Amino acid sequence: MARTLVILNAQAGTINDLGAERVREDVDAALTEPGVDVDVKLCQGADMVRLITAAPTLGYDTLIVGAGDGTVSFATSVLANTGMTLGVLPLGTMNLLAYDIGLPRDLPGALAALREAEPMPIDLAQLNGRAFHGVSGVGFFSQMAMAREAMRQQHGRAIGWLLALGKALVRAGRLRLNIDVDGQRVSLDAYAALVTNNSFDGAGWHRSRLDGGQMEVLVAEDLGTLARVRVGADLLIQTWRDNPGIHTFSGRSITINAPHRHRLWVATDGEVTREALPLRYEIQPQALRLLMPKGALQTPEPQADTAA
Repeated sequence: MARTLVILNAQAGTINDLGAERVREDVDAALTEPGVDVDVKLCQGADMVRLITAAPTLGYDTLIVGAGDGTVSFATSVLANTGMTLGVLPLGTMNLLAYDIGLPRDLPGALAALREAEPMPIDLAQLNGRAFHGVSGVGFFSQMAMAREAMRQQHGRAIGWLLALGKALVRAGRLRLNIDVDGQRVSLDAYAALVTNNSFDGAGWHRSRLDGGQMEVLVAEDLGTLARVRVGADLLIQTWRDNPGIHTFSGRSITINAPHRHRLWVATDGEVTREALPLRYEIQPQALRLLMPKGALQTPEPQADTAA
């Protein structure tokens, strides 16, 4: 009999709104079917970390995580190359991976989609040896992640996001970055760099595929305050690929260094850490089995490497 472990963040907003026991019962009822044994656990903090870490040794075939991007990213690093299948329930703020694969944002819709989902192999990226599923950024992006969390707690989600944007634009200083992409180097004065696992090539910061075997690095050149504002606006309205201040490179191996610096704050899937330089990124093709809703992603031919 197949065995599925479901780990739910007991502090998630959906669980607080609906009640922990109701959510547990709804998840168990939706995912249990003939030939599948489902075990639903509600926990938080260090207990979630311990249970996710132990999951590959507990005899389960599938782990479903109901939490935010940071916890989901940690689960991908644990399950990478183990053969165990990961499923996600979008109970966090951004839910980047769930959004990319087309999971509904509401709990009943997400559970219905997961019940019909099939495991498919997807790529992961690695930063200094740790796998992640989405994005990893320095400069403005790390400042934005730190400011967003603080402002959201004080002012709520929408107002907090706008205040965090302003704070991050002010605090993001100039970085002299040496970036090596598959052995080719470029040096730029920048205020932000973002490495993505596969390309965000669809509308609404969406990836059309998760198995292209490539990373993309976006570098926002520091051309002054007005240019920063324009870049920020272009990012919001998704016209950033036409902005001459944003340089784009694609490859399987990316190294980022900053002369005269030993460490940088890095935001990876929403979690901010202080990382030693250089930052070494590698693609891990098809390293994770992910429960994918039917018709979730298109799979166009891989794009050629570009530089702008």
